[in-house]
Amino acid sequence: MNVYTTDKIRNVVLLGHGGSGKTSLAEAMAYLSGITSRMGKVPDGNTLSDYSKEEQKRQFSISTSVIPIEWEGHKINILDAPGYFDFVGEVEEAISAAGAAIIVINGKAGVEVGTQRAWELCDKYKLPRFVYVTNMDVDNASFRQVVEDLTEMYGKKIAPFNLPIRENEKFVGYVNVISETANRWQGKEVVACDIPEYNKENLGICRDALMEAVAETSEEFMDRYFSGDTFSEAEIRAALRTNVCDCNIVPISMGSNTLCQGVYTLLDDIIKYMPSPENREVAGINMKTNEIFHADYDFAKAKSAYIWKTIVDPFIGKYSLIKVNSGVLKTDDVLYNVDKDIEEKVGKIYVLQGNKPIEVKELHAGDIGALAKLTAARTGNSLSTKATTIKYGKFEISTPYTYLRYKPKNKGDVDKISQALQKMTHEDLTLKVVNDAENRQTLLYGMGDQHLDIVVSRLLNEYKVDVELVRPKIAYKETIRKTSDVEYKYKKQSGGHGQYGHVKMRFSTSGDLETPYVFEQEVVGGSVPKNFFPAVEKGLQDSVVKGPMAAYPVVGVKAVLYDGSYHPVDSSEMAFKMATIQAFKKGFMEAGPVLLEPIASLKVTVPDSYTGDVMGDLNKRRGRVLGMNPIQGGKQVIEADIPMSSLYGYCTDLRSMTGGRGDYAYEFARYEQAPSDVQAAEVAARAASVAENNVEE
Repeated sequence: MNVYTTDKIRNVVLLGHGGSGKTSLAEAMAYLSGITSRMGKVPDGNTLSDYSKEEQKRQFSISTSVIPIEWEGHKINILDAPGYFDFVGEVEEAISAAGAAIIVINGKAGVEVGTQRAWELCDKYKLPRFVYVTNMDVDNASFRQVVEDLTEMYGKKIAPFNLPIRENEKFVGYVNVISETANRWQGKEVVACDIPEYNKENLGICRDALMEAVAETSEEFMDRYFSGDTFSEAEIRAALRTNVCDCNIVPISMGSNTLCQGVYTLLDDIIKYMPSPENREVAGINMKTNEIFHADYDFAKAKSAYIWKTIVDPFIGKYSLIKVNSGVLKTDDVLYNVDKDIEEKVGKIYVLQGNKPIEVKELHAGDIGALAKLTAARTGNSLSTKATTIKYGKFEISTPYTYLRYKPKNKGDVDKISQALQKMTHEDLTLKVVNDAENRQTLLYGMGDQHLDIVVSRLLNEYKVDVELVRPKIAYKETIRKTSDVEYKYKKQSGGHGQYGHVKMRFSTSGDLETPYVFEQEVVGGSVPKNFFPAVEKGLQDSVVKGPMAAYPVVGVKAVLYDGSYHPVDSSEMAFKMATIQAFKKGFMEAGPVLLEPIASLKVTVPDSYTGDVMGDLNKRRGRVLGMNPIQGGKQVIEADIPMSSLYGYCTDLRSMTGGRGDYAYEFARYEQAPSDVQAAEVAARAASVAENNVEE
């Protein structure tokens, strides 16, 4: 592949609802540009961008793929991002590297929730965008309906650049709104034709809207527009490019990916209207001077880059996907990773075509490429020279809230599973592994059930280890609400020395749920010698790890040793420790034991129309709604306190209730006393577990 300068580069991310046709559009672009000699199909599992076995098996994109194509002396880096919500982390990574977006809409399905989410992401990151309507060769695809729906939602920004020509219910050509010409397909060729009568009215409306947008780019144009002057095609295109780059206009075009119709025009429009990196800004911090470093994709400045994605594949190895923010990156450069405080030699530079690495001599500012075997590098790291050390801010990645407990099916695989998951978390920032030592479980966090299911499948197929996902234990705790006064005498006699320990203790609530216990002694007259006090406390330490009621950790207990007795020969630390453990069990159960459950502060963001359903569901889950706050875009943020146990499966249920339009976030708030039915169920489960094992855990 040739080396391209900054002005000849376009970085374009494909966004949209799952199944809208992003991957097949990328495939059509690759075919037209000559990368492939035949077009792959998603159902056949032979597309460039869906190269992993999981993607081929499930027939949808799971990770972002890069397909650089050469078109009319330019390089277009196509980033094919997943459409399903469980893989939003991949989308966010791709957006951080893109300079523009194409929102793909299935002409048959129309505007879907994934379309709206893609638009919101573009707004958030101020990305210029096109809308491309696919499946125009299908009978009931409606370009007009898509345009009407988008115009209703987003107003005058929506600007059709092309209008479809249909004959006998078939998609046969298009009308170019800018040049006011019509073309139709004859095989692979495009030939000029007359504009059909039914298109003329719509053409006039669309053309007037475009001319109005052109006029608004300058006072001179506005004067000419009102005086009835016409603009030349070159003036129109220049003004439209400015409007597109400023996000004031969103062009809409359409086509058929499988027939490669409309894709040629789309590629031309990407070159004509979408910004090159030199039209965009990027800045970091010069760590030596503490000044802002305006990189702005300037090839003449000190070289710097950041890693926007990592690929760790057991078959093709590790690649750090980078975007060059300034300078020109060359083979054998030595780069300094400011986040890891390490220098690494670059070696070879690649561009990835799907999973196929192609070696290149250099990458200019604004270009996207890949570096192999940077051992310390992680996604989000900044690379520069040691002489000019630049650090870039990390891009936002969604927080995973869905979690399940995982267990190895083969206990001998524990280390292998740990290593495999570590590699996968380097690759996927929305995957988290948490060791919950208190409840003796390991948890896997992801963006949804499908995400976690794919992780398990990848572990089996790529790393040859098998795990099962089960419902996680909730981090309940036990405490007491009353006081008790107990004694226990531990006495054993066998040949030789016996064992003797005798304690009298009071148990009450300490009022501090942050600490397991408070130990005090009020022994007078040496009934229990001082040297046995540590043994008594050790007994308490062991007792609070698993409470007597349901084997959950104990908190908020005050234990006072006030009397007892000892034997000058048979008493030992072990005897007093055992006496304390038994006294604790007895005293705890006599002091009004209760179960505490963790409560989360929950925020659910949903469109106005779903608030009633969501609040009703929260009430069913024992949630307490605290209030609602309206936010931009006709949405409400519902705030509630809810037991952590009630959040199990909430991701799937919320998506189902809101058609995928709801989001939620939560954090641990505090512990509260659990209702009696929850406590009874946990105590019963504990009893059943003990009976099953026939021995206490």
